[in-house]
Amino acid sequence: MTYAVGSLVKARGREWVVLPDSSNDLLVLRPLGGTEDEVTGIFMPLETVEPAQFALPDPSQLGDHRSCRILRDAIRLGFRSSAGPFRSFAKIAVEPRPYQLVPLLMALKLDPVRILIADDVGIGKTIEACLIARELIDRGEVQRMAVLCPPHLAEQWQWELREKFHIEAELVLPSTVPRLERRCSLGQSLFELYPFVIVSTDFIKSDRHRNEFLRTCPELVIVDEAHTCAFGDRGKGGKHQRFQLLSGLAEKPERHMILVTATPHSGKEEAFRSLLTFLGKNLAHLPADLSGKENEANRRQLALHFVQRRRADIRHYMQADTPFPEREDAERTYNLSPAYKKLFEKVLNYVRETVKNPKDSQHRQRVRWWSALALLRSLASSPAAAAATLRTRASVADTDTLETADEIGRRSILDMDIDDAVENIDVTPGSMIDEDTSSDSRNHRLLLELARQAEKLYGDGDEKLLKAVELIKSLLKDGFKPIIFCRFITTAEYLAEELRKRLPKSVDVVAVTGTLPPAEREERILSLAESEQRILVATDCLSEGINLQEQFDAVMHYDLSWSPTRHEQREGRVDRYGQPRNKIRVVTYYGIDNQIDGIVLDILIRKHKTIRNTLGISVPVPVESNSVIEAIFEGLLLRENTGNIGQQMSFDFAAPIKEDLFNKWDNVTEREKRSRTVFAQESIKVEDVARELKAMQEAIGSGVDVERFTLDSLKAYNAVISGNKVYTIDLSESPLPLKEAVKNKVKFNAKFELPLDEKGLFLTRTHPLVENLASYVMDTALESLSSGIGKRCGVIRTSLVERRTTLLLTRLRYHIITKRGSEIRPLLAEDCQVLAFEGSPQNAAWLDFEVTEKLLKIKTPDANINPDQAKDFLNKIIEGFDYIKPQLEIAAREKGEELLEAHQRVRSSSRQTGISYRVEPHLPPDVIGIYIYLPMV
Repeated sequence: MTYAVGSLVKARGREWVVLPDSSNDLLVLRPLGGTEDEVTGIFMPLETVEPAQFALPDPSQLGDHRSCRILRDAIRLGFRSSAGPFRSFAKIAVEPRPYQLVPLLMALKLDPVRILIADDVGIGKTIEACLIARELIDRGEVQRMAVLCPPHLAEQWQWELREKFHIEAELVLPSTVPRLERRCSLGQSLFELYPFVIVSTDFIKSDRHRNEFLRTCPELVIVDEAHTCAFGDRGKGGKHQRFQLLSGLAEKPERHMILVTATPHSGKEEAFRSLLTFLGKNLAHLPADLSGKENEANRRQLALHFVQRRRADIRHYMQADTPFPEREDAERTYNLSPAYKKLFEKVLNYVRETVKNPKDSQHRQRVRWWSALALLRSLASSPAAAAATLRTRASVADTDTLETADEIGRRSILDMDIDDAVENIDVTPGSMIDEDTSSDSRNHRLLLELARQAEKLYGDGDEKLLKAVELIKSLLKDGFKPIIFCRFITTAEYLAEELRKRLPKSVDVVAVTGTLPPAEREERILSLAESEQRILVATDCLSEGINLQEQFDAVMHYDLSWSPTRHEQREGRVDRYGQPRNKIRVVTYYGIDNQIDGIVLDILIRKHKTIRNTLGISVPVPVESNSVIEAIFEGLLLRENTGNIGQQMSFDFAAPIKEDLFNKWDNVTEREKRSRTVFAQESIKVEDVARELKAMQEAIGSGVDVERFTLDSLKAYNAVISGNKVYTIDLSESPLPLKEAVKNKVKFNAKFELPLDEKGLFLTRTHPLVENLASYVMDTALESLSSGIGKRCGVIRTSLVERRTTLLLTRLRYHIITKRGSEIRPLLAEDCQVLAFEGSPQNAAWLDFEVTEKLLKIKTPDANINPDQAKDFLNKIIEGFDYIKPQLEIAAREKGEELLEAHQRVRSSSRQTGISYRVEPHLPPDVIGIYIYLPMV
């Protein structure tokens, strides 16, 4: 016998629901009232399976006024194949903010899905992308998915997919590929074997791996940090390879692609246009300025694929306040010690002398230039970095062309623009070139002497360090847990070592740099988070994409980045949604008299911050910040050396560069200001989001329902609960299954909404405690156990009714059939409905939704009723059940029509691509409970 998806069957002495993926011989089943962990397969030729009918309640199992509501909540929270507009929301461990539904609704109007999510840092782009992916998977439109991301973000993506969206994805990294490929059969690609993968973009972009990936790539691709894949003005190197990779993926017209970045517009118009080509080739030719009536059609076209919102746009979206921390910005300064200043003057004189040698070739002069810049930058960072640079051979010394020297110099010494970011950018550069490495060389002896002088400045001779220690002590005193960002590995390790010497033993200091593999970085951070007082010293290997808001709440820029966007990325590690602290602090730390910091701060950092504070958005430098830095420092090094370092702070030589840059920056800012409203996504109306949000909450319950059910049920099962919003829960006297759900952690803190303290549990509908609690309530009700709190019957008296009123708690199962051409995809949807009527079953007067909800909210009955009388009332309803059964089936069909309309409504693009849907209800609906409300006598 063949059983349809959603059918009720009996096997192994219990009832089961038939799930999708069943076949004629193999039934995939979930126990009635059970969880996804209990899903099993039954091979029909070997076991007995027969149709089942859900029995009506036993009148002898009487509950109280809470029973109906508790059982209703247990059913809704137990659903994983929910009704409503979305197929996936019952399976995820997050309750999306209303604004996070906007990209999902946009995506579902596209077929294929091609969307660029470019919301500000810290708003939740990862969640928005995963919502789209999970929905496409649960609608049966996608069977395989790949996430492309930088290697240091791979573990974080794996955690997000597993913990929040219950998607088990394999990491495809150079270190994991051999293990994954050993499981493949002959001629099989690992991308064909593993349905969900997280792939290092840097690994897969190479010619060796790209072609195989293009051939076997999944039908859905999420691209994180998509700006790194934009087309550059240099048609070679890693960035060009990434662009080629995405271009190849985009060529397949039916492939779904979700691009994610906080910096889509790096200031280079052609790079931004190249990102748009991945969404649709016609989008590459839109005008730069999209304002004005003449561009209305262009705005509408782009708005279908592109969403970009500021925090101000979503902070109070749909009257739902999203808590972002208040930010305290501070600038703090230091002066060089006399000895450090003297060393600076010696180094500056040396590099001026070497870069202006007229006998050198153009290539040799360029090598000297990069070596000099490396030395100045490391000297401004720390004496440890300076000593390392003075003793190390320059990487540019191995080049043989001007172009190669510039490419290597930019990568190792400058801060690569955010869209050119690569690993190992925090390695301390060298300064020696060929003629400096001979022990007989004058330059060699001079560099080693300068290195020895730098080493003498370690610790007490380093005013930058000493002042920083005082600032960090102040942060700790104010209760902050800071991240201290440094430019070089050597500086980070030196600073961490000095802090351990100078701070109390109770303060835990850990350094995380690019020398560590990504997995070990994460382990160190998690271990550090166990300490009450903690300091993380990090390089920019942690500045992008890593979520650290639960462990840290302050950022100090020990070294200024030469890219303003990098500063924003650093700060975004703690300044984001989910930060439990109401206030965070950002300290920009710089030297007044070292020449290096003053130039960067005056020309790049402050201008960038002024624009952001004025507009609420970031506008990248309109030209490469590296080219600005090169021009300015060229002026610094090539001008005449007059006076001492303290007198060389006017930077008059930089005024023309600064003026030209600011004029271009202001023009781009004005254009961005005019066009920004397009990207805030006005094509999805607030009322559309509100409608789908309401439908979703009615189908699966809201976070408020999760909180109420969990607290009420735990109290009924003898848990001791205290607190408000942050709860302390003690399960010492509760049933064993509930203790096992939290790994026998009897006492713990918990919250039902973000932000969350790192030591508490975040209880969502799919958390094991909530899931097991709903299953336990349901199982004890169905098995008529005396220990159950959710009884299937009840009779009370209340002044809220004038006639006898009966509530029927029903569970509905639907078979959603999706047809695309000759392909048919079955889905299961489950719903819960409370129906009410006045009078007898023979003369039932059916009531509307508002009346039933009002009765469910009764906190205490006005009077109880004798158990024998209660049984008599219930038996009369059961005896007359055949009279009300037709109305239950009518209500079930009407709910099915609503489900079909909602399922199609959000996926409106399907009407254009030959997809049809049909919904079949399984009748009769299950009557879970019967509850009678009698008027006062």
